[in-house]
Amino acid sequence: MTEPSPDAPERPAVLLTTTQIQALIPHRWPFLLVDRIVEEDRERGYIRGEKGVTASEWFFQGHFPQLPVMPGVLQVEALAQTMAVYVARTDGFGDRIGLFAAIDEVRFKRIVQPGDRLTLEVTMEKLGRRMGRGKAVASVDGEVACEGILSFIIPPEGALR
Repeated sequence: MTEPSPDAPERPAVLLTTTQIQALIPHRWPFLLVDRIVEEDRERGYIRGEKGVTASEWFFQGHFPQLPVMPGVLQVEALAQTMAVYVARTDGFGDRIGLFAAIDEVRFKRIVQPGDRLTLEVTMEKLGRRMGRGKAVASVDGEVACEGILSFIIPPEGALR
């Protein structure tokens, strides 16, 4: 058996797989933008997920054919989906889905391209029965690609039916 290279990045254990994520939030291919959850700390209100960015992503066909760049709005959506997983795993939320209320102080600092592994980190600042807010950071190899404050509302049960 071959020993792993000491230079190889350590892969975190998988806490939730894609299938388990799909049991928690309604997003599906091609719009499910979180592949796995690798860490969750309920005391800190923290969750970390990952998205493996591949050359076959649907958005690269037009954004941009000669220089494939993951759209910033999809990086924000991936962060929001990670936050949605955290909320869905919180007692009392059931199958209610949050909707964006605000996207504040968002900055894009690095392009995300095929082959990148996007790390998605959310730290909840507030989580109530009808709304929540959290600091969200997407990074590649420790370098921030996108960060901001995401807020959502949760409509009353049955409001979206």
